[in-house]
Amino acid sequence: MQSLFSVTLLLLVALTLNAEANRRAKNHKGGKHDKSRPASECSTAETQFGKCVPEHGDCGEGLREATCKDRTDKIHCKIPCNWKKAISDCKYKFGPWGACDADTNTKSRSGTLKRALFNAECQTTVKVSKPCSPKVKRPRGDKKPN
Repeated sequence: MQSLFSVTLLLLVALTLNAEANRRAKNHKGGKHDKSRPASECSTAETQFGKCVPEHGDCGEGLREATCKDRTDKIHCKIPCNWKKAISDCKYKFGPWGACDADTNTKSRSGTLKRALFNAECQTTVKVSKPCSPKVKRPRGDKKPN
């Protein structure tokens, strides 16, 4: 009787462990590193990364080449749709927008390099501009004139 109880308990433990392992395998969703890392023995510093090329249009999901030694892999990447294409692999810290230039009807601001992604060659400072807003902003609390 005691041996039957031991065998039953052993089977119950084995089934529980197997069910837990299956549940973990089902719920595992690969993290960022699964999609973006080349499957090779090279470190990130040794790998040369190409530009991210979107699959459709000029932003969204795409692929980039990652080359190390004699191996080239295609890895997934993403270009945000509101991002400047000229500085896509470089991250900058921008200051506030400047005053509107009446001659060109644009305002500009500059940014300093925060970090370079994928070993990109980045400028240390960049200047971006955009058209001036046609509306004049009023301070909060002011009421509209009737």
